[in-house]
Amino acid sequence: MAATAQMWSKLRAAQAHKTLPRVINSGQGSHLTIDGKPYLNFCSSHYLGFAVEPRLKRAAQDAIEVHGLGTGYRTLSGTHALHLELESAIAEFKGTEAAVCFTSAYSANASAVQTLLSKDDIVISDQLNHASVIDAVRVAGVKNKFVYAHSDMSDLEKKLIAANELQKTPKPNGEHPLIMILTDGVFSMDGDLAPLPKIVELAKKHDALTLVDDAHGEGVLGKGGRGVVNHFGLDGEVDIEIGSLSKAFSVMGGFIAAKQPLIDLYMMSARQRLMSIALTVPDTAALLEAVKMLGESEELVQKLWWNVNHLRAGFTELGFDIGNSETPIIPVMLGDEDLAKAFSARLFEEGVFASPIVFPMVPRGTARVRVIVSASFSKEDCDAGLAAFAKVKAELAPRPVAGTEKKADVEAAG
Repeated sequence: MAATAQMWSKLRAAQAHKTLPRVINSGQGSHLTIDGKPYLNFCSSHYLGFAVEPRLKRAAQDAIEVHGLGTGYRTLSGTHALHLELESAIAEFKGTEAAVCFTSAYSANASAVQTLLSKDDIVISDQLNHASVIDAVRVAGVKNKFVYAHSDMSDLEKKLIAANELQKTPKPNGEHPLIMILTDGVFSMDGDLAPLPKIVELAKKHDALTLVDDAHGEGVLGKGGRGVVNHFGLDGEVDIEIGSLSKAFSVMGGFIAAKQPLIDLYMMSARQRLMSIALTVPDTAALLEAVKMLGESEELVQKLWWNVNHLRAGFTELGFDIGNSETPIIPVMLGDEDLAKAFSARLFEEGVFASPIVFPMVPRGTARVRVIVSASFSKEDCDAGLAAFAKVKAELAPRPVAGTEKKADVEAAG
């Protein structure tokens, strides 16, 4: 069979296993409308409820009336005054010298690595880093790659010692290779935090740069939601912070926050910025309003954490294993993949939308239903969700799952 015919044959066969997402017919608030029915939204990363926030909607609408919709390439006619205002506001919010925005955090990660590192430099990546971090290393074409066991600082130091040995051999241009440690700030499947203080300490000891993908920490951790770096009191100590503008900020895009010389490099040389369109006018205006709101008050962040603590306590009281979560990502550990899928399906029948997370997203034997908490929930919402979990648990009678620590059969930064 010819190669193209074989390809089409494989694709058609794969269609039998196609799954389609549920279609939402409402805003992404505390509840979602699906097929005309309301469902408690336990699966969206809109941590602060900004997706339906009137101030953000009004800011976007007002900007459209004044400036229209589209922009363009940032290096040609697409840099709008709103873009510069947003980047300045993000830098001030984050406490960094500067920031640059992209149309996704995925692009921001790719730019951060590809623009700075050459194929002869060295990366050291946490085993459970997000796919966008893994792909950033691949896009950069870095040959010297190390992966350390998840949050294992002893293993990280072993990899740094090996990297220091490689660093002794100059690159073809005569310079010694750079070493970059890559880590998520919040790990999105388990809700645990990177041991950032120790990572920074080891980076300084072994002459390495640090990059933190804080997609799930922005707007959630630290003073007023300033992120995981601020949470640990490490402002100015991490070289590169990557943030998402589509989770807690509930719009779209991503950013890099760092010292001015590094941001200047990204502004002038990052292919994902040079060859892609800029954020639209309404997106940018809404994001500016979100940053402004977080600067005005910590009330939403505090409400989020009240809900987190209430739900954590509730799940624990019901006898669920919620792993090592330290954040609004609460994994309700079930172990068996079929059980996780059935549990999620029954929750949906009870009016709760919470997704099953199974292999290859997590290692085999560690399937779970992942709950993502929002400040938009009322106490009644939280209690209704807990009641649904209790009812389904009684029906399906899952036993507590032991030994759910991560295994090595997940994709690592290779």
